[in-house]
Amino acid sequence: MAETVIAILPCPSIDELLDFYRALGFEVIAYQKSPNPYCGVRLRGIELHFFGMKGYDPSTSYSTCYVLTDDVDGLHASFRKGLKDALGKVPTRGLPRIGALKDMSYGVRQFLMTDPGGNCIRIGQPIADSFEHSAVPKERYARALHQATLLGESKGDHAAAARIIDRALEAGTAQAGPTAPQLLQLLVLRAETAAQLDGLAAAAPWLDRADAVELGAAERESVRDALRRAAELRAAAD
Repeated sequence: MAETVIAILPCPSIDELLDFYRALGFEVIAYQKSPNPYCGVRLRGIELHFFGMKGYDPSTSYSTCYVLTDDVDGLHASFRKGLKDALGKVPTRGLPRIGALKDMSYGVRQFLMTDPGGNCIRIGQPIADSFEHSAVPKERYARALHQATLLGESKGDHAAAARIIDRALEAGTAQAGPTAPQLLQLLVLRAETAAQLDGLAAAAPWLDRADAVELGAAERESVRDALRRAAELRAAAD
C-alpha cells in the first residue's frame, strides 16, 4: 500500500495565502469558504492544505513541515523569481519571506520559506546518507560557521549566531586568522544576521568587507553559495 502525507496548516486568511502560493507557481486544488475556510495547493509532488482561524496571529506561529525534493536549487530559484515578479522584491524578513539556500550539517541542502500565515515550509534535498548531525568541527572558524549556521537557520536565533561570528572574527585579530574562504563565509553569514536583526542596510558594511576578501578560482568555487547569497543581499538592498 502506498501512503501520502499532506500537511494541514493554519492561517488567518486563505485568500491571502492563495495569492502567495499562486505567485510561487502552485495550482489551487481545493477551496471553500464555509462551513469552514479551507484550501489546498499543489506544485509537482508538493501538496499543502490550509484552514482558516479567526484571530490567528501568524507572527507567533510554530507551524512547519518538511518537503524533500531532488531539485532544491531549481525550486529556490523559481520561488525567488515568483516572489520578485509578484511583490517587486524578494522578501527575506517579516512575512512572507524566503531564506538562503545552504548545505546543512544534518545531511540536506535546504532553504526555509515562511508564508503569510506564518507557516515555515522547509525544503531540502539529501546530500548525505543520514539526517544525523555531523560532528562539531574542532577548528575554531569551521566550528563558528557550523554553530552560527545552525542557530540562525534551524533555530532562528540570529542574535546568538551574530555573537558567535563576532567572537570568531575578533579572535582572528589576535592570533592565526581564518582562511580566505572561511573569512568570506563568516562575513556573508554575519551580513545575513545583520539583515535579519536590523534590516538590509545593516548588511552593507559586512558585505563590503566580504567583497575585499581575495579568493583564487578554486576558492571562489568552494564558497559559491556564500557568494550567491552576498549577491542576493546586495540586490535586495537596491
